[in-house]
Amino acid sequence: QLVESGGGLVQAGGSLRLSCAASGYAFSSYVMGWFRQAPGKEREFVSAIRWSGAGTYYSDSVKGRFTISRDNAKNMVYLQMNSLKPEDTAVYYCAADRLEVSFNGYDYDYWGQGTQVTVSS
Repeated sequence: QLVESGGGLVQAGGSLRLSCAASGYAFSSYVMGWFRQAPGKEREFVSAIRWSGAGTYYSDSVKGRFTISRDNAKNMVYLQMNSLKPEDTAVYYCAADRLEVSFNGYDYDYWGQGTQVTVSS
């Protein structure tokens, strides 16, 4: 089970930190990812982190502004979002992949329910 939190309404240029709590599986051995879906758009990859935390990956649209991290002792993964833009508005989903880093959501095994992020201009 994955449960996201930390979404909300923020002005452009502001920051939010999303959290994802995992339970029910061997969290520390899974790749963790964040995806987002804006109204009327397809789900898109945002970021991913290897099980060790040593490898991190970002979409071009968030690189340099977002930071993914994980705490395997707490079964948590985080997404620090800075310099937010209105185009970052979306529902953000946490996901777990038991195999390898993927930018394709269909490769992920578990998904959270999502948390809404709204950035006002």
